[in-house]
Amino acid sequence: MDGVVLPRNISDIKSDIPELKGDNYKVWRDRVLLQLGWMDIDYAIRKDEPTADEVDLYEKWERSTRLSVMFIKTKISASIRGSVDQHTNVKGLLKAIDEQFVSSDKDLASTLIMQFSSIRLTEIKGVRDHIMHMRDIAAQLKDLEVTIFDSFLVHYILCTLPHKYVPFKVSYNTHKEKWSINDLMTMCVQEEGRLVMEEGEKVNLTTSVKKKDHAKDKGKGKIPATQAIKKESSCFFCKKKGHMKKDSVKFKAWLKKKGYDKPKETSGQ
Repeated sequence: MDGVVLPRNISDIKSDIPELKGDNYKVWRDRVLLQLGWMDIDYAIRKDEPTADEVDLYEKWERSTRLSVMFIKTKISASIRGSVDQHTNVKGLLKAIDEQFVSSDKDLASTLIMQFSSIRLTEIKGVRDHIMHMRDIAAQLKDLEVTIFDSFLVHYILCTLPHKYVPFKVSYNTHKEKWSINDLMTMCVQEEGRLVMEEGEKVNLTTSVKKKDHAKDKGKGKIPATQAIKKESSCFFCKKKGHMKKDSVKFKAWLKKKGYDKPKETSGQ
């Protein structure tokens, strides 16, 4: 094919296959089968074992099953490999691995269902990530043969939104048309933006009211400072402002001159 460079041999093909560990079986199996197809050694998976009389087909089948088994075993963790080492037929090997992970799939499905049923929108995550996360869990459950229909998913996601989205939910329920997941995401993101702006306006309004109230209360019920009193007062003796008569220097001098500053003598009785 023009413009397509095919690998010369198996070692030239780069694969992105995770090691099979127990919780990634579905992804692992799909990528292994894709890789074996790319390497053109999946004949034994697609076809049954030919008879000994069909020499050419048997040689092709034998090569396919041998290389496929070798490749698959390199992509299995040591803890799992012990239970499948005895298999030399690729179909038998894949069947043994399938049977080993049937119970794991059930456990994974139960775990995902529990996560799906308990998840709620948090302010930190945001509504877009929240919907994408729930859609991803639904997709994983579908791979495990637990189907969640989009119509149910839309209604359930709406139920996971917090109380401030109640008017938004009522608006959806009163409309005749049904939303897809993408429609729901678009509308929820818009509603989230509107709520953020509304909260900002409330904060600004509250701050403005507090400042006005503070300005009105400023100065009420407060006693003027002593310094201010002194500046407003006038001395009755010297008629100068800024001090009272008892503090006047001239008044004190006059008292001394008249002898009024001396303490009175007590009687001897």
